[in-house]
Amino acid sequence: MPKVFVHGNPETAAVWGPLLAELERAGAARSELICLSPYGFGAPLPTGFGATVGEYRDWLIGELEKVGEPVDLVGHDWGGGHVVNVAIARPDLLRSWASDVVGAFDRDYVWHELAQRWQTPGVGEADVAERFGAALETRVVALVERGVNRPVAEQIAAAQDETMGRAVLALYRSAAQPMMSELGRDLERASQRPGLAILATEDHMVGTERQRRRAAQRAGARVETLDGLGHWWMTQDPARGARALTEFWARC
Repeated sequence: MPKVFVHGNPETAAVWGPLLAELERAGAARSELICLSPYGFGAPLPTGFGATVGEYRDWLIGELEKVGEPVDLVGHDWGGGHVVNVAIARPDLLRSWASDVVGAFDRDYVWHELAQRWQTPGVGEADVAERFGAALETRVVALVERGVNRPVAEQIAAAQDETMGRAVLALYRSAAQPMMSELGRDLERASQRPGLAILATEDHMVGTERQRRRAAQRAGARVETLDGLGHWWMTQDPARGARALTEFWARC
């Protein structure tokens, strides 16, 4: 059964490395572990691709159609947002889904401060120019300080560039409220397939605990609480993340 992983911002598929290694140790076949890189985030940004939330949903649907069979779909950060959108729009492509940002689809969700900067004309452009135009070591340190382990941070930082910055601005601006609330109106449709809402207790960018649990209930998703872990739980404690996923898949 294919296990498909989709990362978010400002990342590349390297973020999944430690978790995939743990899944292999648990018996998963490497050939069944598939990482998909959204355009602009470790993959070229095609001409004419607007990098909007709807376009990324459609991109992921197209990639899953190529797989040719239902998959266990896992998403982190914006990758988790794309996963939820696919679970709502095309549950037939899934055996199961897992996301750590279900709370972003709650009616009361408020974008975190950094996202709001990116959504502000002028302010956002200045921020991404400084952030992605900084020296490599500066970018690495910024990721480490936010919770990414250094080996993974070094791989991600090497791919952060002007193209990623453009994708960041387009994506976040396309998802400014009330867009996320509107997408969340159909959240119950995600319950057509088994879902897992990953709740890392120290992740403060993806909604309050109440919002995350309420959204998970609407989506019919089981909640897996990762006490003490933050936004990059898959690099902080990949063994615990792998256990959560394998136990969930075993129940599907």
